[in-house]
Amino acid sequence: GVALVGAAMVQSALVPFHGWLLASMTAPTPASALMHAGFVNAGGILLVRFAPVVSAELDVMLGIVAAGAASALVGKLLKTVQADVKGQLGCSTVGQMGFMIMQAGLGFFSAAVAHLILHGFYKAFQFLGSGAQIAHERPDDGDRAPAAGAVGLAVTAVTALLGGVVFTVFVGKGAGLDSGVVLTVLVVLMVVHATRQVVGRAALPAAIRYGAVPAIALPAIAVYGGVFTAVEALMSDLPGVTSPTELTVVHALVVGAFLLAYVGIDRGLYRDSRRLYVALLNIGRPPPSTVVTAREEYDDA
Repeated sequence: GVALVGAAMVQSALVPFHGWLLASMTAPTPASALMHAGFVNAGGILLVRFAPVVSAELDVMLGIVAAGAASALVGKLLKTVQADVKGQLGCSTVGQMGFMIMQAGLGFFSAAVAHLILHGFYKAFQFLGSGAQIAHERPDDGDRAPAAGAVGLAVTAVTALLGGVVFTVFVGKGAGLDSGVVLTVLVVLMVVHATRQVVGRAALPAAIRYGAVPAIALPAIAVYGGVFTAVEALMSDLPGVTSPTELTVVHALVVGAFLLAYVGIDRGLYRDSRRLYVALLNIGRPPPSTVVTAREEYDDA
């Protein structure tokens, strides 16, 4: 089981084996799209094929959860310090693959497959359209609203809670005291983040910021629930694809780490440490040997 987990970590470019994926950033954009939308999924597929083996041992499943969560958090931190679009997308893939592997560790292998399918379409589109993603914004981000206020907080809280309910109803996970609770809590946190991003945009009319957020977020969660249910039905004949585990201290630590990381990134606390900021920049750089053109070679042409 441990060997399978290690192979999956390498194939899906989880930290600390993410170097080969970041190195693909130096390739032409279509090649990067293929790497990030296709090749990195091999780790998740490997775990699904050997689900009965890895799910037989709780320690192995907890190790998968820890490895996936660590990669998801580190990938997000690396993305925050990237200045170029392709670099941001590459580090985003590291985080997304970590979350996918973490879902497998929670015992929901069909959720991991649904994630890799949706992420593949999304990331391929993002890479192929990366040339149009350059935003011309002021450094102070002047379209931010000064404060959400009581109405904004209420909309955020209600939308997040309803998002968790919709996810539980459509997916059927999180209703019992097992690892499904972790997945539901992370969905609620995701809805909080997305809702705050929209509510905090002063450029949008108040009716859109406060009224349309639930109308968009909740159907989106329902669509994901539908995809998850369809994938689970297609995989129903495979053994061990739904193997939720009992809640442990590891699950509590993972949820706490996600909460702390969200607050830290939202407040920009990582910028207060120059050492951390520089370390993240260095970790997110592709290996020098993979850079196809060096600046000092420009005069040799």
